[in-house]
Amino acid sequence: MAEIAEPAVVRRASPKDATPSRALAAKPADGLTPLADISASQWRALSERAVEPNGYYLPDWELAVSASVQGRGGAFALRAWRDATELTGLLPVVPMWRAYKIPLPALVSADPYGTLSTPLLDRDHAAQAASEILHQARQAGAHALILRDTSLDGAAMTAFTAVLRRDGMAPRVLQSHVRAALDARRDGDELLHEALGHKKLKELRRQRNRLADHGSVHFDVARTPGDVAAALETFLKLEASGWKGKRGTALVQDQGDAGFIRRATSALAAGGQCEIVTLKAGETPVAGAIVLRHQDRAFYFKLGVDERFSKFSPGVQLTLELTRHLCADPAIAMADSTANPDHPMINPIWRERLSIGDVLIPLRRNDPVAALVHAALTLRKLAREPARRAIRLIRNRQGHREKSA
Repeated sequence: MAEIAEPAVVRRASPKDATPSRALAAKPADGLTPLADISASQWRALSERAVEPNGYYLPDWELAVSASVQGRGGAFALRAWRDATELTGLLPVVPMWRAYKIPLPALVSADPYGTLSTPLLDRDHAAQAASEILHQARQAGAHALILRDTSLDGAAMTAFTAVLRRDGMAPRVLQSHVRAALDARRDGDELLHEALGHKKLKELRRQRNRLADHGSVHFDVARTPGDVAAALETFLKLEASGWKGKRGTALVQDQGDAGFIRRATSALAAGGQCEIVTLKAGETPVAGAIVLRHQDRAFYFKLGVDERFSKFSPGVQLTLELTRHLCADPAIAMADSTANPDHPMINPIWRERLSIGDVLIPLRRNDPVAALVHAALTLRKLAREPARRAIRLIRNRQGHREKSA
């Protein structure tokens, strides 16, 4: 678990402390490699050896994000190598100015169009890779490295913490929360009965039987690139037909978003790392979801439903089937909901919890500039908190609509 550093050991900083590295605030220093220049084959090899899975930093996903999604292109790579031939660590990053509009010399994990930015570290060289990534960030002129939405209790954070402790430092948790996860090593029906209870499951079976009045209910799993491409178009229509479409945030409503998801899902399916699941009543799709796979973990990316069938809870019905599907797959040990904390639909069903947070990693001991970065992020959070509370309220209301769907 990442530790919260004692602020008293760092002297008070002033804006003048950041002046020598001001250039990094606007653009990265020479020496950082554009993410698009990283060998995809070496990146894939690293992902197979990663000490901790992250479906959103798989090359076929992140390169598609960088190439197509507005505002998420132009990322750089912090890398680690063994014998200059084998990639042992990778973290996509952007300058702090791009991430937060704060002109200070820090690097921030790139937004992967998903809620997980845990770096990829070789399981056999995790500490060495973490150390090299921090060294490369220093060489680029950064005074801090900020990991957004990273796993706090995972092996990658453990490696970074060990490297920092060796140098008399510790990571600082800027914010944290827990979100739902599934222990897929258990029997699916047993897990669902324990989570929801007999009464709730009986009500859901009643709704499913009523849904069957519109046609035989069946759960389809698309795995091959061709099947995934076809199922994706069904998903995109489902997502755009509901409240996301009304709000203008459905993937298909933005050309860049649509291009990214089409490219990413097909490429990942070719390597067995993407499935699209669909619940149908007869020939009518009523719910669909995109699921990424990396090593022994699944990632529940997005859910779309046909709200005309909301009284039958199609999103919940699909999630129940997905739970059974993942629990029956011996290759999957855990599924990350990647959902907001306290999500009203997934939290009652998937009862395991993952600790996720934003972490500031200082790059030099007792560095006043790192303290200035910390203070700037704290002030930004305080200024934005009222708006964040309002957004959470809106999302929770939408989540309750999903729960009823």
